[in-house]
Amino acid sequence: MLQNTAAGAAADTTIKEATTQSFIKDVIEESRRQPVLVDFWAPWCGPCKQLTPVLEKVVRSAKGKLKLVKMNIDEHPSIPGQMGIQSIPAVIAFVNGQPADGFLGALPESQVVAFIERLTKGRVSAEDKDLLKAADTALSEGDPAGAAELYARVLADEPTNVQALAGLARCYVASGALDQAKQTLAMIPESKHGDTAVAAARAAVDLAEQATSLGPINELEQKVAANPLDHQSRFDLALALNAGGRRKDALDHLIEITRRDRKWNDDGARKQLVQLFDAWGPNDETTIEGRKRLSSILFA
Repeated sequence: MLQNTAAGAAADTTIKEATTQSFIKDVIEESRRQPVLVDFWAPWCGPCKQLTPVLEKVVRSAKGKLKLVKMNIDEHPSIPGQMGIQSIPAVIAFVNGQPADGFLGALPESQVVAFIERLTKGRVSAEDKDLLKAADTALSEGDPAGAAELYARVLADEPTNVQALAGLARCYVASGALDQAKQTLAMIPESKHGDTAVAAARAAVDLAEQATSLGPINELEQKVAANPLDHQSRFDLALALNAGGRRKDALDHLIEITRRDRKWNDDGARKQLVQLFDAWGPNDETTIEGRKRLSSILFA
């Protein structure tokens, strides 16, 4: 009984009936989040009775990457009239608020599957988008375990999701499991290595490996205090501070090296800052601040 209820609830979120009044919300607005198929049908239409169950089956198997909205043209004739629908069944796919594709007639299941696969190729479901956003937030707030659980839920549905794999690798870095981080990154195709999330994860791994060879933070701080021009010790201190989660302090020291001697170690401080920005991500507050401060020095 509970299983049937759960299945019914899941179906309700993926498939629904639309009215003239709800069309804007159910189709136009929703299609800005994910593709929406509109099935124009009528009770007297024999081919509609053949197509609708096939549509419902294939849409459910897409695991939330799109929605199906059914519209009875007898009860709600104005929308199909405005769209020039003259025969049914007619299926129109809406993407980003606009009709994007469609077909007429009761297609066999294989053709419906091909149509939907073409429409959803490379797309992430709305639910997985929410999970990825929550995971990214958890990771940025210092909860790698919680983030890893959310990334794993996305990967259970889509094992090749690049953002989830990269995020999971960063979780391993945060917990000190560098070998597992590398193994996770190795699962990402080479063609996706330029992805922002992948670049961030690879940079995080590189930074963590660099930090393993550094001395204790207090010793490095003493060296810098004794000799503010000891750029190598200041550079190492920045890496150690970043490994300890002190991004702002790491930024300060690398900016200081760049300000004092932009050519030191073949522009090493600036290059290290760029790698840090990649690891932290473009929307991180420290990245945004760091880019502004670096620009003020480079273009002064």
